[in-house]
Amino acid sequence: MSLVGAYVALSKPLTAAFPVMLLAWLRFGIAALAMPHWLRRPPGEPPMTRRTRALVFLESFLGNFLFSVCMLFGVTMTSAVSAGVVMASIPAVVAVGSWLFLRERIGARTVAAIACAALGIGLLALSPAHGAAPGSTGAPPRMPWLGNLLIFCAVLCEASYAVIGKSLTGRLGPKRISSLINLWGFVLSTPFGVWLALRFDFGAVGAGLWLLLLVYALAASVWTVWLWMTGLKSVPAARAGVFTVMLPVSAAMVGVLVLGEPLAPLQMAAFALALAGVLLATWPARRPAAQAVH
Repeated sequence: MSLVGAYVALSKPLTAAFPVMLLAWLRFGIAALAMPHWLRRPPGEPPMTRRTRALVFLESFLGNFLFSVCMLFGVTMTSAVSAGVVMASIPAVVAVGSWLFLRERIGARTVAAIACAALGIGLLALSPAHGAAPGSTGAPPRMPWLGNLLIFCAVLCEASYAVIGKSLTGRLGPKRISSLINLWGFVLSTPFGVWLALRFDFGAVGAGLWLLLLVYALAASVWTVWLWMTGLKSVPAARAGVFTVMLPVSAAMVGVLVLGEPLAPLQMAAFALALAGVLLATWPARRPAAQAVH
């Protein structure tokens, strides 16, 4: 989750250099070259059923392809700090998704967490669009409300990714899941990527941005997916939600400390409310005292 938050923030320089769909295609393509050996079915793993294939496709389409498109378009229109605030609603959205699709009960703390996330995003909407950081040559974010809306769509995709991923880890290994959903992402983005690549001047991209693209591709499609799926094999999905707190924190901190984005008072209040919602949604429930052994 820390890596996801970091690459969400660091994708801003990349979206300034590459068209969004070309960037997504390059990301999936670089990652596909890094893990072709992960596609092979390991000994002892049963063949994929039709249901498993459908889940793999949905995991890639929602959690990989649509998440990347919404997130990359979103960060071109808003700040990394604002994206971090919106993404702090992930645990609450996962809770609502669990209630809708898994019929899990939502307690009073979860309701309060959802309210905190909604208030945080509401405060963010009231915050005036801020300009570029002092001394920065970048332009101020354009259409921040639309950017924040797209980031929230990415939140919905991420919540779907968490729920479907837990189901997949009982059927496939983490490495195979990572490679399969990345391959689907490459297939889905290829028509857009090829069309844009034929019209793009790759020679205008500096070496530093190519290095950042390489790190972004490996982090987004290889390292974070493998780490998340490996963890989900032994950690319940609800408990895994605790660690999503690192996503918005990391994105906002990279925005402030690395990209030099300002942090306005209303944004600080929105971020505090969003994090309060995360804590409410993920704080472990008090366990009953163990009975004495007679």
